[in-house]
Amino acid sequence: MHIVDGVLSTPVLAAGIITTVLGTTLGLRSISDEKLPQAAVLAACFFVASLIHIPLGPSSVHLIFNGLLGLLLGWAAFPVVLIGLILQAVFFGFGGIVVLGVNCLNIALPAIITGFVAKSWLRSMSPMVVGFVAGFTAVLLTALFVASSLALSGDGFIASAKLVVFGHLPVAVIEGVVSAFAFKLLCKVRPAVAISSSL
Repeated sequence: MHIVDGVLSTPVLAAGIITTVLGTTLGLRSISDEKLPQAAVLAACFFVASLIHIPLGPSSVHLIFNGLLGLLLGWAAFPVVLIGLILQAVFFGFGGIVVLGVNCLNIALPAIITGFVAKSWLRSMSPMVVGFVAGFTAVLLTALFVASSLALSGDGFIASAKLVVFGHLPVAVIEGVVSAFAFKLLCKVRPAVAISSSL
């Protein structure tokens, strides 16, 4: 899901930076002392999952767990994703520094949208269904956001944008399954954390 430096147009980069600054500000304000350890663990999960990736045109394919981030953290997903992306860019060269805003926006905003929608689902559906839908939908939305970022940067990236969407369909299914079992387990062993974070 990382887009590399030197690909996106200036307006797309600027929109990504502005939105990420706003989202990160809201996210930092939403993190309480009690939620800080949970945010740190999820940041580590995001960081490790994203390390195993397959290059795909100007982007890459990998697990991200942003569905779980959205379910459990809400707006705090922005600073969590941003920290993970900074560390990956600095230590491993994944993505880039200039494109940090867009990469963070493409991963964190779908997480928040998914988490917001899932608030009502948890009352009427099982945690496993909620976890699968959140995991699948968040990855699919992220793929669409990445594709849109590429498409808005020039007609030459239309083919790459389509490739990103289709390349992430299997990842969305895998992430949906992993998120389903993870969220079900969390609701069983730590229901207070899962339910209070999701409602």
